Amino acid sequence: MISTHEVANQVPPRTDVDEYAVNAPLVEAVGRWGRAAQGGHPEASVDLHAVGRAVGSPAFQRDAELANARPPVLHTHDRQGRRIDEVEYDDAYHRVIASAVAAGAHTSAAADPGPGANVERAAAFLLFAQVEPGHACPVSMTHAAVPVLEHAASGLRDEWMPRLLSRDYDPVLRPGKSSALVGMAMTEKQGGSDVRANTTRAERRRAAETPWGAEYALTGHKWFCSAPMSDAFLVLAQAPAGLSCFFVPRVLPGGAGDPDGERESDRNVFRIQRLKDKLGNRSNASSEIELDETTGWLVGEEGRGVATIVQMVTRTRLDCVIGTAAGMRQAVAEAAWHVRHRRAFGSLLVDRPAMAAVVADLALESEAATITAMRLARAYDDDADASQQAFRRLATAVAKYQVCKRGAWHAAEALECLGGNGYTEAFPLARRYREQPLLAIWEGSGNVIALDVLRVLAREPEAFEAFFDEVGAAAGASAVFDRALAETVALVREVSSMSTDAAAAVARELAERLALVLQGSLLLRYSTAPVAEAFVRSRLGREGGTQVGALPRGVDVGAILSRA
Repeated sequence: MISTHEVANQVPPRTDVDEYAVNAPLVEAVGRWGRAAQGGHPEASVDLHAVGRAVGSPAFQRDAELANARPPVLHTHDRQGRRIDEVEYDDAYHRVIASAVAAGAHTSAAADPGPGANVERAAAFLLFAQVEPGHACPVSMTHAAVPVLEHAASGLRDEWMPRLLSRDYDPVLRPGKSSALVGMAMTEKQGGSDVRANTTRAERRRAAETPWGAEYALTGHKWFCSAPMSDAFLVLAQAPAGLSCFFVPRVLPGGAGDPDGERESDRNVFRIQRLKDKLGNRSNASSEIELDETTGWLVGEEGRGVATIVQMVTRTRLDCVIGTAAGMRQAVAEAAWHVRHRRAFGSLLVDRPAMAAVVADLALESEAATITAMRLARAYDDDADASQQAFRRLATAVAKYQVCKRGAWHAAEALECLGGNGYTEAFPLARRYREQPLLAIWEGSGNVIALDVLRVLAREPEAFEAFFDEVGAAAGASAVFDRALAETVALVREVSSMSTDAAAAVARELAERLALVLQGSLLLRYSTAPVAEAFVRSRLGREGGTQVGALPRGVDVGAILSRA
């Protein structure tokens, strides 16, 4: 009798791994830019090895799978017919996000600020997003809401800021919570990224200001509102003086937020019309909402809504870069694991030159994304001077453009390394393949970001000066890099003299060139010689082919793979 169920030559599960310890580029970046390297106090540091072991455990990986296999469910009414507008998540999702919050992946850099704090927070965020990316959306928005809340009235800020900085997680919408997650609601169906076309209106509710500031009634809709079970939202609406930013809690307050005692704590009007049926990001609910005289408090000045909320947008763009780097790391780790354990045609796949070149090329892209994300995070620390703030203004945009747009291509190639297994839901790369396009779209798709680079060129020339000061630190390390840098500087000068339409036509080329010289400079200065050489020759020198694995001749594939 023939046995047909003997399992042989199948790759063992990749579990019980310290995902931080095995990620050499990340460990090196934290060692270079984290708290310890800046002379900070070790007790304030995030325990990244503990995070690495947690996300590498079988239990966490199973929760990541379940949170996506059992997506959120919308309940608009209770069984008695009362409007409740609640989203039910699987318990696995709650365990995942509770772990991230407990580790400070949301606001640890604000709770314990200092040089290197944002680097360690970014590393923790990356590790959690590497295994389960959906929960990273509310974690990121809460992180990004902190600088915006600084512009709120003191009563509102003093009551809510401790909740954002808390490491407790409470998923229930109720008054008196000690912790909170904060989201944002900006885009509308008629405008999308053109938020100045918003029609949601805000009308002043009372002449006198409350301790929470000026109170308004908001009426309108929002076409994309993710994580609708967050405790509060930053919302853009048209006030008499123009587009303004408002703080909208899901549960209405008593106390300082209701100085006249006119209401008891109750639900704010926040009607969740439906949940989006998305390509990926399945564990995270994204919704359409309606506001009907919904209570909100002004944050910043009337008519200055975009200027107020831009700090949140900038930081969520940073997290899009970090999140894409997280996805690339997962893709490389799974592909490298597979080829080191799977045999074909008489040898391990990793010993086949064609396959080794593919995984090495994927590793190059992953390392470039990681080092860029961590360098950017360092520029967001509270010791950033004017030059660093100018650098991050441009560098965040070009990294968001290039790194995030490479994510989907990278995931597809890594999935292919696993063959048919990679295309099934039993393995994590099918989920990653659906996830990666998202971060190129959210917080500004490709054209929006490329045009933002042109806006910086026209309005903030000091950002380009700071950017090239950083990039130019690698001058002389590689003739290929030096030529690419000179060509990029020449392109910037050329574009700055173009008409608006002519500049827009080359905006994508400009954003790509800027990102590549930044990545090349960082790798030349901080990575190993084989990694830097292969990246610079293939991406800046355009040696080799256009497909993954068509690397320049003579690069040290084995040395690159040793870091994967």
